[in-house]
Amino acid sequence: MDSLTTWNIAAFPAIIAAVLGYLSGSVPFGLILTQMAGLGDVRSIGSGNIGATNVLRTGNKGLAAATLLLDALKGTVPALLGTYFLGVEGGVIAGLFAFLGHIFPVWLGFKGGKGVATYIGVMFGLDWRMGLLLLAVWIATAAISRYSSLSALVATVAIPVVEFFTGDIRIAALAALMSVIVWIKHRANIERLLSGGESRIGSKG
Repeated sequence: MDSLTTWNIAAFPAIIAAVLGYLSGSVPFGLILTQMAGLGDVRSIGSGNIGATNVLRTGNKGLAAATLLLDALKGTVPALLGTYFLGVEGGVIAGLFAFLGHIFPVWLGFKGGKGVATYIGVMFGLDWRMGLLLLAVWIATAAISRYSSLSALVATVAIPVVEFFTGDIRIAALAALMSVIVWIKHRANIERLLSGGESRIGSKG
């Protein structure tokens, strides 16, 4: 297992990876697709989020699926390219900033999504096994509970632990950091889950 302190990347390539990762992650596909489809501003319905779950509240399943795929790919592509050109460190940096770009996009006043789809995409780019596991846990929890938020919370707890024991500790550290941010972004959802007021998958805003 590689050491968390084993980083072999110079400052300039790391900055390039961060900038390109952020720009990729900050593309608001949910907003772009819903506006192109004539459905208005997705931020005006449901949770006000630009992610796939809120896009689904427009009633257009195809757009929601496209948003999910594109939001994942904008994490996968930077992570893959960063790893290919700069090693694991480059992939971790590019993946982290793609994730942050989705949550804090400069184009939308730093008010974006909650990062779950991009988290999945980043993990596919860095360790496809964890990407599959994250997606599988999310789908299984969603199928049982019908809560997107609960699915994200459960899945993001499992990934850092499994990666720590079976993979690269640097990727595990990134997963842990992203999981903490996902949980923080889901504070209101956690409160609604506890009070029984959380919306289920497919409910319209």
